[in-house]
Amino acid sequence: MTLTDLRDRFRDDEQRQCVQAMIASRLADDRKPQECRYLMRFWWQLSMPYQEVSVAELRLNVSRQKLDVVMELISAIRSSHEEIDAWLAGAVQTFQVVQDHGFSATLTSHD
Repeated sequence: MTLTDLRDRFRDDEQRQCVQAMIASRLADDRKPQECRYLMRFWWQLSMPYQEVSVAELRLNVSRQKLDVVMELISAIRSSHEEIDAWLAGAVQTFQVVQDHGFSATLTSHD
């Protein structure tokens, strides 16, 4: 299954950016660098017409819980704008905002 069709299925840029913000702020955790890298490649895929990441790569590098959420998102994107909105609402309920540990470390090193 290719993911190159995703960018054109959003209601508008705002909806796409909300989904991307959810991925970056609630799914991509820099304490898990490999998983974070592939989630951010998926984040990028939502804007690109070419293949940035494959489902197979996501399956190999993303935890089961987050992979299930990403697969639900892909299904929602391919279904309807309303399904995307529902996915966003569910992700807010399920995942907390991830703390950027690299940024936090730079703040504490200057104290």
